[in-house]
Amino acid sequence: MTEPSAPPVHYLMVDDREENLIALEAMLRRDELVIIGARSGAEALEAMLEYDFALALIDVQMPEMNGFELAELMRGTERTKRIPIIFLTAANDDKQRRFRGYETGAVDFLHKPIEPDILKSKAEVFFELYRQREEVSRQRDELKSLLDENSRLLDQTRQYAEALKKADRRKDEFLATLAHELRNPLAPILNAVHLVRWGNLDPSEYVEVHEIVERQVQHMVRLIDDLLDLSRITRDKIELRREIVSLQDVARNAVETSTPIIESNNHQLTVDLSPQPVHVEGDAVRLAQVISNLLNNAAKYTPEGGQIDLLVSSTGNMATVSVRDNGVGIPAEMLADVFGMFTQVSQHLPRAQGGLGIGLTLVKRLVEMHHGRIEARSEGEGQGTEFIVFLPLATPPPSEQNEADAEEAEDTPSINSRT
Repeated sequence: MTEPSAPPVHYLMVDDREENLIALEAMLRRDELVIIGARSGAEALEAMLEYDFALALIDVQMPEMNGFELAELMRGTERTKRIPIIFLTAANDDKQRRFRGYETGAVDFLHKPIEPDILKSKAEVFFELYRQREEVSRQRDELKSLLDENSRLLDQTRQYAEALKKADRRKDEFLATLAHELRNPLAPILNAVHLVRWGNLDPSEYVEVHEIVERQVQHMVRLIDDLLDLSRITRDKIELRREIVSLQDVARNAVETSTPIIESNNHQLTVDLSPQPVHVEGDAVRLAQVISNLLNNAAKYTPEGGQIDLLVSSTGNMATVSVRDNGVGIPAEMLADVFGMFTQVSQHLPRAQGGLGIGLTLVKRLVEMHHGRIEARSEGEGQGTEFIVFLPLATPPPSEQNEADAEEAEDTPSINSRT
């Protein structure tokens, strides 16, 4: 691969006589060099606004603005004050003139008629100096770019290290919670086994012991099912049985699943289902799991006798499911992490009735697998929480569409229920 050619070097020649400009250009012509001619000081100043020059060859005796005056103007401007100047003069070698020339910033004087070899050798020095300066500038820019990239990578590495620490901390918390959650049911089960072994239980006590064991086993099964679901989702092993489903029916199934935990805390559940059909394409079982997990989460983090609202509606081309409670709320700094793996709001752990901190992670992953999204909203601690699921609407099957049209004609009111 050939390297890109370097940009050309520019010389400025200033002389009020055209034939002198032509002669100078003929002497200096070479590859990678562009010579810009100017017939006056004003033209030279305009050219210096457009080009960066490696050298300026300026005739001293010009009308209107002589070479010394032009050089003084060049030295007064940041853009042009570092351009090397060689004065060209046909006058006698006058020390006073030389002194004034050097005072205005000249690096050399050449007397006319000019020797081509001398001019070329002097000009070649500034050609090479300009090239070297450009190379130094390029290397400086590359070095700065490398330093910026190294700084960015260092910041990124620190962020990754912090994220790994955070993930490791959450993993430790999760393992501790998992051990606690799996150990808790074992104590009642072990007590029940001892009671049965000792005997002397009447029939009603046998029923009670059986219910204790069943309840604790079901709790352990739910924990293990959540872990298996999360494992399948993170490894892309879960398959959705997609079909057009009624979101109202899905919500009713979720309410049926979550009713025991809601009733056990004496919560009041208000269910508001849109009178208009709300259909989505997805797995009815998994969508019910999403809503049920949100209801269970609301029940866990809402004080006894609290209020939980479930709303199913549609806006534009999206179906929405809202689960709102008047519970302990979520601190503002935790809202961004609430769907993270193994995340639990530590201040609220005493309020939670078991759980591994993976329920909302499951919810988010399942919603995203249905091409939707979920938002968490809370005004802060003690202000309750609202989770809103957004799912793309789907066209209902023809039979259900006809039924919906008939219901709409009868002006069916909104479906509301309370548990």
